[in-house]
Amino acid sequence: MTSSAAARTANHSRTLLLVQTSMFAALMMVGANISSFLIIGGVPITLQTFFAILAGLLLGKRTGAIAMIVYALIGLAGLPVFARFSGGLDTILSPTFGFIISFIFVAYVAGYIVEKFPTKVGFVVAALAGTALNYLFGTNWMYAAYKIWFSAPEGFSYKMAWAWMTVPLPKDLLLAVLAGLFAFRLRPILQKQK
Repeated sequence: MTSSAAARTANHSRTLLLVQTSMFAALMMVGANISSFLIIGGVPITLQTFFAILAGLLLGKRTGAIAMIVYALIGLAGLPVFARFSGGLDTILSPTFGFIISFIFVAYVAGYIVEKFPTKVGFVVAALAGTALNYLFGTNWMYAAYKIWFSAPEGFSYKMAWAWMTVPLPKDLLLAVLAGLFAFRLRPILQKQK
């Protein structure tokens, strides 16, 4: 391979990486607000977990996590890309900000598991593990936020925080399985383009 061909290949790879990262950051923005006006307890119902899982499964652990970091930074910069069209540094104090942070880890863990187990079952397990991580990190952040720095609803407890999460759980479990199956079929196509 000549040096000019190698340079073109490297430029193509960088361009593709930028496009994929941007695309998943944009999908997170859409997923945050597609149904975010439906709020159960203190938790908006969104499609963000689905897109964070897909980012990790399709782009890999590193690029998927970078796409989620880009999404978080855009929102923290003040653009209204978080649920309920919110954004800005003050969202760090929001009880649901833990879910936004968790998306970075969700994408990374899903991508990591798929690297180790690139089978159909591996993809589904990776998606379910990402969902579990999202719930674990986000719900604990929400509980801490309500107890420490945010005004908690009357009678709020750790059990109540988890009870709020039972409403979106069936949707998120179903979407995780679908994300795993979809990514298993789509990833070989994306890898051919690299």
